[in-house]
Parts: sequence; C-alpha cells; structure tokens
Amino acid sequence: MNDSQGGTPVHDGSALTIRCFVGGPFQENTYLLECRSSGALAIVDPGHATRELLSHIEGREDAVSEIFLTHAHLDHVEGLPLLRPGVTAPIHLHPDDRALYARAAEQAQAFGLRLPGELPEIDRWIDPDEALSFGEVDFEVRFAPGHAPGHVILHHPEEGVALVGDVIFRRSIGRTDLPGGDTQTLLESIRREVLTLPDETRLLTGHGPATTVAEERMGNPFLRPQMRGGMGGFA
Repeated sequence: MNDSQGGTPVHDGSALTIRCFVGGPFQENTYLLECRSSGALAIVDPGHATRELLSHIEGREDAVSEIFLTHAHLDHVEGLPLLRPGVTAPIHLHPDDRALYARAAEQAQAFGLRLPGELPEIDRWIDPDEALSFGEVDFEVRFAPGHAPGHVILHHPEEGVALVGDVIFRRSIGRTDLPGGDTQTLLESIRREVLTLPDETRLLTGHGPATTVAEERMGNPFLRPQMRGGMGGFA
C-alpha cells in the first residue's frame, strides 16, 4: 500500500483494522477494512474520497474482496464508478434501497452535482439474517431503517466496533427529510439496533468523528426525550 496517502486509522483490532477517508461537499466517511489474518480488504460506502482510497491501495486492488453499502444515498455510493474496472469485488446493498440506488443520478442533480460515471449493478442483496464476510472477518448485520429504507449497520462483536452509516452520529442522528426517511422509524432503529449494543462499542459513523454507545446514550440530545419515557425508554 501507499502509506503516504493513508487516510486516518480509526480501528486497530486483533482481527481487523479500519481506515477512514473523508472528502466531498458532504464530508462523507469512506472506510477501508483489512483482515489481519488474510490481508483481504473490504470497502464500506465509497464516496467522494474514493480517489484517495484507490491511491492508498495502489497495486493491491485485487485484494479488495467485497464492497458493502450501508445505504444508497448519493454521498455513500458516488465513488463506485471510480472503483471499476480496477476493483471488481461484488457490491452488497439491502434490497429496500434498490429504488434509491436507481435514482442516484437524480439525487446528484437535486444537489447540483453529477456522478463521475454510471453506477455498476448491485451484485448481492443483503439479508439481515446472514452475516457479511470478507477474509476471516464476519459482520453481524443489523437492519436499521429510518434514514433510508434499506439502511444496515455492520457490527463486529468481538472487535467492539460497528459501522453505523447515517443512523446515528456524535451527538446527532441521521436526517429524515429525504425520500424514504421517517423520524419515528429511525428512533426505533436506534433503540433496537444501536442502544442494545454494549456501551463500549465504538460507532464509526458516515460523517464526523467516531463515538460510543455510552456517549450517545447519555449525551445525544435527540435521544433524551426518549430516555425520559418515550417508546418505553432507551436504557
């Protein structure tokens, strides 16, 4: 790899390392995952910073075995055309985001932007009942709609880390004013799929810095009304 353009290391575990590449008008976080035992790579949510990621893995494109999408909003998929043809790994997306993915060019136009090319076909549809794997690493899939209809979270219990996309951020939550968004559904997803994780679990978000379950349980202002009794409480 080209370590001169290495992104930012955000997780260094016994089985898995993760680097974050940030870019574009939305400052979206694109993640590069590496399996320590096999050297296999995976990409999560290739956005505007995909060019920097490609520079980092120059010469190791064949090591990328999977591309995982937490959801299909423009900023999380716009880098996909840049990956082809050098990276031929299969692309995974939940089927409930099929329509969003098909309208990615329209999403770009709504923000006065253009995709860098045509999006490739989705190769595999994510089933939350089945693990997502690359190399020797297995992720638990947690279905968390509300920000997007087919949003998923990738959780690795042993490593104590979850890639949460735009479900929750440090002291904030995902927006719900885009097509397919719903605030109540999102809050229910956070209660069910995020706040049930161990407090020490690190949450790698789609924008901004990482946080933990404990930090958001206690300090996220969007969750405090729920902790006072709404929806049965989040504790």
